[in-house]
Amino acid sequence: MKRRDILKGALLSPLALTSLNGHSESTTKVTNLPDVKITRVKAIASAPNGIELVIVKVETSEPGLYGLGCATFRQRAHSVVIAVDKYLDDFCRGKSVHNIEDIWQTAYVSSYWRNGPVLNNALSGLDQALWDIKGKLAGMPVYQLLGGKCRFAVDTYTHASGKTKEEVADNVLKFMEQGYRHVRIQLGGYGSTHLVETPDYKKVGFGQADDNTINPQAYVKGAIDMFEHVRKVCGEKVELLHDVHERVQPMNVIHMMRNLEDYRPFFIEDPISPENRHWLETIRQKTSVPIAMGELYNNQNEWLDPMAQRQFDFIRIHISQIGGITPAMKVARLGEWFNVRTAWHGPGDVSPIGHAANAHIDLAVWNFGIQEAVHFNDRLREVFPDAPFMKDGYMHIVEKPGLGVDIDEKKAAKYPLPTFNYNWTQLRKNDGTPVRP
Repeated sequence: MKRRDILKGALLSPLALTSLNGHSESTTKVTNLPDVKITRVKAIASAPNGIELVIVKVETSEPGLYGLGCATFRQRAHSVVIAVDKYLDDFCRGKSVHNIEDIWQTAYVSSYWRNGPVLNNALSGLDQALWDIKGKLAGMPVYQLLGGKCRFAVDTYTHASGKTKEEVADNVLKFMEQGYRHVRIQLGGYGSTHLVETPDYKKVGFGQADDNTINPQAYVKGAIDMFEHVRKVCGEKVELLHDVHERVQPMNVIHMMRNLEDYRPFFIEDPISPENRHWLETIRQKTSVPIAMGELYNNQNEWLDPMAQRQFDFIRIHISQIGGITPAMKVARLGEWFNVRTAWHGPGDVSPIGHAANAHIDLAVWNFGIQEAVHFNDRLREVFPDAPFMKDGYMHIVEKPGLGVDIDEKKAAKYPLPTFNYNWTQLRKNDGTPVRP
């Protein structure tokens, strides 16, 4: 064919044909989306590994079409179930599945007072489920709807701990052999509570038997010694991370981070509690160590100013804590303008569906930083078919429309939530004063 014939054919294609009223045939076809309505929103609660997980299932008027999202808030799991079943279900019935932004905005203020973590987790499950449905309707993975891939897979960090710095270094080497390029190192549990002998408050019977105790000076010194040893043993190729978990005072953090500069941490996570957020500017001025913040952030006003002022380097928010994919994408786009990278919270008390939601965003946003690794056992994979998987330190998703993860409700029902509510173990000082995480 001659060049003009090719161009003529292109102009006469369905994408180019325009009717007399100015509308193309293809536009008419695209805008005539099926009128799919929400018929039910329900919570599916399960604890396959003894960890309370809450999933939101959105059922629709289209036979066989449903969406799944993660609403896991382990410490208040039963409350989230009630919020989903008693409030969101009634609120959503009859609404179009297409209008995710409108549903999010109206659900957010439907309780009048702005949502706290219980309602935010319920809303997050709903939001993720609607994105799952949108992907299924489009025949695309969710990351395609968010702009497509910026990377072939999601780079992750895993966790290496030990009661001694030697044990920590040995575990880091093992993960390096498995292909991990980033490892978070912890001396014992958060705050190195194993370094504390019987505290005074327990000697007099104050507090509870399972309370843990922190000695801030022992913890800070132990963290510095650990970094020095691990860097010496494991070399410079591995990136080292550490989580303070908001457990010491800002001045202790400044001292610790300044002493860690020579060991080049990839980041120090949650160095201060939300109550001490005004210290971020001072910490930033006092040390060159990168900061990751936000795991406990609940409301957009908590991260807006610190990000705009470049007070930290990685935004660490929990996707279900803030309300799902819709607000998380706004956070990621905000961070791009201020050189703040993403490092979504991804612990064991996030369901495989929640980890998939993290990964779809990670694949799509330019300013991705790092993601917590996932290690699902066979029981979890039976309950959640097609969960994300790890290879050479990278997280991969199953390439399917939507979020790609399903749930076997019959198998999930075999592992009901415990009748009691899991509570975060209290941390105390030597005299019994509670420490805020």
